[in-house]
Amino acid sequence: MTRAVTESSREKTAERLLRSSAGKFYDPEIDIDWDAPLVEGKRYLREERSSLYGTELWERLTPEQRIELGKHEIASIATNGIWFEVLLMRMLLKQVYDADPTTRFAQYALTEIADECRHSTMFARFSERVGCPHYGPVVWRKRLGKLLNVIAYGPAMYGSILVAEEILDRLQREQMNDPEIQPLVRMVNRIHVLEEARHVTFAREEVVRGMRRLRGPEKVYQQWLLAVVSHEITRSLVNPAVYASVGIRPRDGYVAAVNNPHWQETIRFYGERIMGFLDEAGLVGGPGMRWWRRSFLLGDR
Repeated sequence: MTRAVTESSREKTAERLLRSSAGKFYDPEIDIDWDAPLVEGKRYLREERSSLYGTELWERLTPEQRIELGKHEIASIATNGIWFEVLLMRMLLKQVYDADPTTRFAQYALTEIADECRHSTMFARFSERVGCPHYGPVVWRKRLGKLLNVIAYGPAMYGSILVAEEILDRLQREQMNDPEIQPLVRMVNRIHVLEEARHVTFAREEVVRGMRRLRGPEKVYQQWLLAVVSHEITRSLVNPAVYASVGIRPRDGYVAAVNNPHWQETIRFYGERIMGFLDEAGLVGGPGMRWWRRSFLLGDR
């Protein structure tokens, strides 16, 4: 009876999200004016959200260099977003492969994959439009990411999706209505925020549903895996190569950022909402605590 109720709830949620997806979605090729000029003097990233803000390296930068660094940092976040979404799509496809395609659950998973394809294209077009290279993750981390589709499943899989999506969501919500931010950045952020809200609902329910069945070593594994993946997500947001755009040696920029209390607090702020949910769900704890602390998502805990 419990299983029947659970499956019924899952189908109802998927049905509602399918209707929402049909009623409101964006096509970045049509809904964004990619030929519109960039506005001189407008920022691409709020200054206080730069990884170097408050450091000695930051103080050496001119106002123009600070804008330039922000442009490259937001391009790094966007192209790492492509990496996150490709991994997400691979994990969802694995779910669909084993699911009954006539269920609303499988059909919504396919719909979400279609959304993520458009988002990845949008992030790629954005990086190209602002004149930044495809940063993405560092090479070794990109190679390591291939393992995720093999070792991730259950609550940790959906939890990983949530950490990546909700960190980006918090950043983008803050920027999308800020008049000091480039209009192109604001539009890209707005589209992503509106469509990701459905994905977050879907993943959160799957986390809660999956955690009901976990006990003992299996729960410990899920806690450990999510913590490690979350650490890699936060450390990959800003590729060290971005610092070269303003004449800073990448290694020096990386060390300054990782040890920057302001950047650490920014990461905690980005993950604040999702960490409360994951903690309540029972996914924060066990052998993963070392990785959670290193991720900067836990603050002073």
